[in-house]
Amino acid sequence: MTDRTDQEGGGIKTFPFPANLSVCGVGMQVGPMEPGRTWHADAPLERVHRVDFHVVMLFRGGPVRHMIDFAEYEVSAGDLLWIRPGQVHRFSPTAGYRGTVLTMQPGFLPRATVEATGLYRYDQPPLLRPDADQLAALERSLAQLEREYVDTTTLPLSLHTAVLRHSLTAFLLRLAHLAASSAETARGQTDTTFTRFRDAVEKGFATNHSVSAYADALGYSRRTLVRAVRAATGKTPKGFIDKRVVLEARRLLAHTDMPIGRIGASVGFPDAANFSKFFHQHTGTTPVAFRAELRCAGVTPSRKVRASAADSPA
Repeated sequence: MTDRTDQEGGGIKTFPFPANLSVCGVGMQVGPMEPGRTWHADAPLERVHRVDFHVVMLFRGGPVRHMIDFAEYEVSAGDLLWIRPGQVHRFSPTAGYRGTVLTMQPGFLPRATVEATGLYRYDQPPLLRPDADQLAALERSLAQLEREYVDTTTLPLSLHTAVLRHSLTAFLLRLAHLAASSAETARGQTDTTFTRFRDAVEKGFATNHSVSAYADALGYSRRTLVRAVRAATGKTPKGFIDKRVVLEARRLLAHTDMPIGRIGASVGFPDAANFSKFFHQHTGTTPVAFRAELRCAGVTPSRKVRASAADSPA
């Protein structure tokens, strides 16, 4: 499979799910994680890139440092790292990536399961640290999923795929419970109103910054949308949209050599002055200064970015 870029001329590369490498072509893969093995033959693991599918890594080695959207996470044996579609990340040049890796294509699970398992809860931290009992249960569930994945002889393909979906759901429900019970993310269950808004923003933030437009498109009143987003995130809908736009702008400023005017246009600001004003309002610095500071610190589009976990996406 070939990669695609988000913008012409130097954007961050996004790699699609390699369905041709899956057993029987199903929309998921699970297997050993070890040095020299990757989920995509063309992905430059030690350079920043995106994938358009979910990645869950259960570590039995380490420690390693893995960068996801300006935050570096130190991961050790017994930890899990959950990378969601579209997040910019990079591997460390280390042999510590040992364990089991699960990848899953969006659309492989039905919508109700997606909501129940929080597959697109970008507000939750990627790094999860289960206790001994939780880890044992997750390992058993993942091992069962792997057994079902490689068993292609006892069931026809349609039933094999159905069994995989059920086994994958069981594992993800355990993982979602772990994520939701963490102190950093204990904000309760998000409702369908917020879920639909979040998905719409993820698809449309580059061109649509209007709360009213999202409300109209989703069939909600503005007041209903405000209540749902505030309950789920503590932010207003406008604040949620702006945070997503800023994250994308910072990604492109840090990890590409795209001209600043084109970066502004790619996140919905055809006028470079308006983009600079917006960026300064939300970050306290200009796009030029933000990029210059990273360059002075030795950060280039192919080098390491280090920042605090507070910079994780909304």
